Amino acid sequence: QVQLVESGGGLVQAGGSLRLSCAASGRTFRWYTMGWFRQAPGKEREFVAAISWSGVNTYYADSVKGRFTISRDNAKNTVSLQMNSLKPEDTAVYYCAAPGRSISRWSDGNEYDYWGQGTQVTVSS
Repeated sequence: QVQLVESGGGLVQAGGSLRLSCAASGRTFRWYTMGWFRQAPGKEREFVAAISWSGVNTYYADSVKGRFTISRDNAKNTVSLQMNSLKPEDTAVYYCAAPGRSISRWSDGNEYDYWGQGTQVTVSS
């Protein structure tokens, strides 16, 4: 049974930092792109960041570029999201996602087969 478990969410003031982690179990994703998405209340789910299997290539939504950093540890089957200079508009439930195969549309949530339960990030002004 494949499981993705996120941790690290919480309440932080604007300008602060949080680090999200996602631990995968049940299979290895070391050969696949992994991603982070978020969904704010009343809004559609949106892409945040993705990282290639090797970790060499990273992709970010324009809204987080320069503030967030995605990384992975294939030996531990984990992916992380370091979030700095947080803004109130970053408030959302953040989800880790992994595909069951190689994908090319890394910002398209429909490409991902496995999702975590989500972790709440709240940024106060």
